[in-house]
Amino acid sequence: MTRIIDFKDGIQKWELKEIKKSFTSGKIVIFPTETVYGIGANALDKTAVDNIFVVKGRAQTNPLIVHIANMEMLKELVLKPNRIEQKLIDAFMPGPFTLILKKRKNVIPDNVTCGLDTVGIRFPEDEIARTIIEFTDLPIAAPSANISSRPSGTIIKDIKDEFDGKVDIIIDGGKTKIGIESTVCKVIDGIPTILRPGKITPKDIEDVIGCVDIDKHVFKSVKDSEQVESPGVKFRHYAPNTKCILVYGKKRQDYIDLINEHKEEKTTIIGFSEHKKFFPDCIYHELGKRNDLDEIAKNIFTLLRKADKDNSDIIIIEGVQKKGLGIAIMNRLLRSCSFNYYEK
Repeated sequence: MTRIIDFKDGIQKWELKEIKKSFTSGKIVIFPTETVYGIGANALDKTAVDNIFVVKGRAQTNPLIVHIANMEMLKELVLKPNRIEQKLIDAFMPGPFTLILKKRKNVIPDNVTCGLDTVGIRFPEDEIARTIIEFTDLPIAAPSANISSRPSGTIIKDIKDEFDGKVDIIIDGGKTKIGIESTVCKVIDGIPTILRPGKITPKDIEDVIGCVDIDKHVFKSVKDSEQVESPGVKFRHYAPNTKCILVYGKKRQDYIDLINEHKEEKTTIIGFSEHKKFFPDCIYHELGKRNDLDEIAKNIFTLLRKADKDNSDIIIIEGVQKKGLGIAIMNRLLRSCSFNYYEK
């Protein structure tokens, strides 16, 4: 039976000891980060890592991110970063940022990286995550806490529905602060390249390095059989079971026209607060105000799960401009809609 540990009101040392025991004995623990909840195991334990793939139903071509709590852990896991990589580490770690680095031989099991010679390293800034990893004194391999291809977990209720009885411990740290996964970046020919966008935007990286590139797959699909270096880039991901359509317009009327064009008998809309009054005949879940990208990012996954329970014929989602944090938001929504995207 899964044990729920509540850390919302403070971290208890005796419970940290219990968590450490779970990790060191090869069991799975779900824990909060500032982005989304992670489903974690000892990154140095091949059997424990295999169990993550089994519990999530995750493809063996989709590598895991390894979470650390200090720079000493980084040195033990990867080769010495080059000058550009080090500047990115200094600027964005700890934080919602994952950097793809060359791993040391015979340290991280191949199943963590799906056979690649690189590994995604993340140093979370969330106090609970850092305290757990520091106390456990182990790197933790942890993808997002969701069944593979489903919306990521940002609140305990959604996570418990999927994983109760399947993992050893679930740690409740409240709703996550950011709501979408970390930015994943790799330095290619001296240029930081974003493989998966997140809270750390292209401009943030450009301000530090002077240049940045965005991988072509950020807004395009990757075949399920294709080997990837970053999680979250497959064709259908973050998706509810109900068919979804993504719409985008420059003006309010554009959204209204597109939604009316694609409405079915029973329609759920995930849209901006300003537009709710125009669709009294639909089930309407508010993302937040159109220009409040932080609030929208925080609400995406919870609302996708909520909308799925409406038993509607279709879910129509209002998109945002592909700029700043909007790049990450649209990356997630395109995949949740299997690229069913209409723009006016």
